[in-house]
Amino acid sequence: MKRIVVLAVAALAAALAAGPAGAAELKVAVVGPITGEYAAFGEQMRRGADMAVKDINARGGVLGRQLKLYVGDDACDPKQAVAVANEMANDGVLFVDGHYCSGSSIPASAVYNENGILEISPASTNPAFTDDPAKKGWNDIFRICGRDDAQGRVAGHYIVEHYKGKPVAILDDKSAYGKGLADETKKAMNAAGMQEAMDESTNADDKDFSALISKMKEAHIALIYLGGYHTEAGLLVRQAHEQGLNAPLMAGDALATDEFWTITGPAGEGSLMTFPPEPRNMPTAQAVVKEFRAQGYEPEGYTLFTYAAMQVYAQAVALAKTDKLDEVSKAMHGHKFDTVIGTVGFDQKGDVVGPNYVVYTWHNGQRVELKQ
Repeated sequence: MKRIVVLAVAALAAALAAGPAGAAELKVAVVGPITGEYAAFGEQMRRGADMAVKDINARGGVLGRQLKLYVGDDACDPKQAVAVANEMANDGVLFVDGHYCSGSSIPASAVYNENGILEISPASTNPAFTDDPAKKGWNDIFRICGRDDAQGRVAGHYIVEHYKGKPVAILDDKSAYGKGLADETKKAMNAAGMQEAMDESTNADDKDFSALISKMKEAHIALIYLGGYHTEAGLLVRQAHEQGLNAPLMAGDALATDEFWTITGPAGEGSLMTFPPEPRNMPTAQAVVKEFRAQGYEPEGYTLFTYAAMQVYAQAVALAKTDKLDEVSKAMHGHKFDTVIGTVGFDQKGDVVGPNYVVYTWHNGQRVELKQ
């Protein structure tokens, strides 16, 4: 009996000792396509979150607590995204910086809401990601990137201005992101009095576009608009060039990776894309960009957006003086936050209030913003 009591006291002492240490950690996560076809974007997100956590912790953390970063891989697969979201809930994560694909963020958001986890996506642009939670009265879903209806308006207006009277093909890959973006671009074109010459769907895993390219050649397509990701976009551009279809391709922010040019090579010259004003050029980003480059990494695409989302969460917790979701959410709706991508705020839906999209062209392997 004496031995049992001694063991019990020892166990209690150990639990008490472990308690404050556990409480000292603020568990956060980054979730995206760490593996798979879109791993380039997962790498951007992992790098951004990791650097942000290190920098925040180096400055003392949040409310005297250090951030502990978990990394989740959804491979841009909706089912895997839900599974990872449940893992994060089981691990006691309070904030998720993610996901990348809208098709992952949307189903995962239900898990986060059920478990009182705040989610800020750095890259999910489908309007439904914030529209649907707002209709349901959820208070935990935000994004620090723009929306496809805004992105589609910019693309649509560009197409009307430069290709009105010429045949334009609208393609999508059937994904939540690709279909949504193509639909918004088409909507903007149609509202301005321009009709598409073709409207076709592909599959995200398609590798051979020969039949589609032949069809576009017969229709004398002057511009291809693709709602989809960089892999299929790159293959489509390269194959079109090889088959003598010289129509440029235009797509959305999913082309924000140098892997697009790696796939296309010189055939990618003149390809167009929409993306926010280059975050690496922001005065507020210079110190962090220098930090990344010193490590031999170029913080392209959504790297700095992911970093900024982590900054917003840390500042919101500090303002709320608690990690409780309701209070943190109120702080996010009621304040603006200084980040590497500038000062940002959020509307009642959880959408970011900030810069709109601009049009870029690919030139000599670089994305160059077009001055309009």
